[in-house]
Formats: sequence, C-alpha cells, structure tokens
Amino acid sequence: MRTVFDAPNAIEAHIVLGLLGQAGIAGRIHGEYLQGAMGELPAMGLVRVLVSDSDFARAREIIAEWDGQLLA
Repeated sequence: MRTVFDAPNAIEAHIVLGLLGQAGIAGRIHGEYLQGAMGELPAMGLVRVLVSDSDFARAREIIAEWDGQLLA
C-alpha cells in the first residue's frame, strides 16, 4: 500500500476514500484516530489515504481532478 493523499483531517480522508471507492479503487485510512492525541505527536500530517501500488497512478489522477474542481 502507498500513500496517495495526506489529508488535513479525517473528514477529508473519508471524502477522498469515498471518491476513490466510486471509481472502483479500494483503499484505507491510516492515522485518523491520532488526531486527538496529545504529547509529542505533530498536529498535522497524521491522516493518510492508502491504496495498492497497482491503483496508485489512477487514484492520483482522480484526486487531482477532484482537487482542481475545488479550486475552480
């Protein structure tokens, strides 16, 4: 599995995972439960969306298209 998206929060990670699921790409979210942790963990960069190596390129295309629509 490879990180295809570094999410700012768990909500956005689930949105991206759902978007990928609609395209037939399975994935998982890593680190969503670390957001509320305290101590030496960084405040950002904890939540990631992972997909298989074979789906990585297509997943990046889908995420880039979705991200472009947000900025338009």
